Amino acid sequence: AGQADPVAAAQAWSGGRGVDGVLIAASARTDEVVHQAAAMCRKRGRIVLVGVVGLGLRREDFYEKELTFQVSCSYGPGRYDEDYEQRGRDYPPAFVRWTQQRNFEAVLGAMGSGGLAVDELITDRAALADAAAAYEKLCSGGGAMGVLLEYPAAVRQVRQVRRASRRSAGGAAAVVGVIGAGNYSRMTLLPALAQAPAAIAYVADLDGPPAAHLARKYGAESAVTDHTLLLRDERVNGVIISVRHGLHARLVCEALAAGKHVLVEKPLALDAGQLRQVLSAAADAPDRMLTVGFNRRFSPHAAKMVELLAGRNEPLAMSATVNAGAIPPGHWVHDPATGGGRIIGEGCHFIDLMVHLAGAAVTTVAAARMGAPAAVRDDKMSISLGFADGSVGTLNYFANGPKGYAKEVVEVFSQQRLLRLENFRVLRGWGFGAFRKFRTIRQDKGHHAQYAAFARRIARGGEPLIPLADLVNVTLASFAAMSAAAERRTVILAEEYPELIQAAAES
Repeated sequence: AGQADPVAAAQAWSGGRGVDGVLIAASARTDEVVHQAAAMCRKRGRIVLVGVVGLGLRREDFYEKELTFQVSCSYGPGRYDEDYEQRGRDYPPAFVRWTQQRNFEAVLGAMGSGGLAVDELITDRAALADAAAAYEKLCSGGGAMGVLLEYPAAVRQVRQVRRASRRSAGGAAAVVGVIGAGNYSRMTLLPALAQAPAAIAYVADLDGPPAAHLARKYGAESAVTDHTLLLRDERVNGVIISVRHGLHARLVCEALAAGKHVLVEKPLALDAGQLRQVLSAAADAPDRMLTVGFNRRFSPHAAKMVELLAGRNEPLAMSATVNAGAIPPGHWVHDPATGGGRIIGEGCHFIDLMVHLAGAAVTTVAAARMGAPAAVRDDKMSISLGFADGSVGTLNYFANGPKGYAKEVVEVFSQQRLLRLENFRVLRGWGFGAFRKFRTIRQDKGHHAQYAAFARRIARGGEPLIPLADLVNVTLASFAAMSAAAERRTVILAEEYPELIQAAAES
């Protein structure tokens, strides 16, 4: 465009009829590129954007010629599709001829046969160690176009990076390894754990750089890409698991078998089969503590509620409303095998809180979920819980509310009294004598308290932070909520899961 009129050139090439299609492979902020592409096209022509340009589209360009416009996904169909990229579920060739994989195969095949010649595009070759200089040459306009980075013939695989720790694991009573370096570990787990009375020996993740970053930031001794390294280290006596939900049960079993105390972020398991495996592993390690990251029961607000409700002589009526916020339908958390859905994966928090407040197990579960045409129905659900002491609870877990409204509100009605907890920041009371309000400086969901308690329990011993029977009861109640909503029935836990309840009672 800097040397000639591209629209005039296209008209000349097409004998004045306009071209059938235009591929835009440019990088520009201006909208003029798309306008020129439209001017080049014949009526009902096609424009495909491969590059990145301004998209202030002009209606008359597309209306008058009935043009088709498409933005191309990099590499082809399958890109950004978890089923395709992570689970290997291919598209049938009869329906999708050119997928990401088949595009690569075609290009590599053409290069191998000599049909696609790329030698003339290569202007520079650089060793991997000189990559920074090669990029500098590209950016400076130094005449480089195609640059090949050459990797060394022999590569030493490093699964562990050691660093000087601020708190040596050598003399610490609680020595902890963290498995998982994702968003939760980065934003919540490790900032809280770093303040607990424990030495962080390892941060493990298949993706090495995030593990190394968190290890460096929070004073861990090592970052590893193989979690079995921390399981084999005899100094490590506690493991915290924070990975995708579908791996929780397996890693719990491995950690217990390795003789470690275990705190796994919720959920404990995604189905009855996984829970059965966990209970078997726990039975084989009776001197090891297993707990779940039900942090809300460790909040100072929850402790105050338990204190205020002490001495009651009637059951409770409880309500938890969760303004959960939308998560796109394709997100891993909705996948039954990977995430288990949001009720099993997150709703369990509030079931556990109600179990803790009532001091009684869930016995019955009924639920109703939103109907069609909601894209995701299971994260818009109302769950009714019956408890062994006669208490009742309702969990309204809704993902279709506004961001500006309170995310979590818990209310407890008891003997003409009421407690209302708003976002784990303010607890208000009516009918509790002189008590009116309990407020924390900032939101406190109990993360710091739980990790500190886990470290102290490792060091000093004692009863589990949460009884195993409670962990199993809450997990089964979350399973039952899904079944109750799907099948429109009330689930009686003792009848639905007698074997698992008995196994938990015996452990």
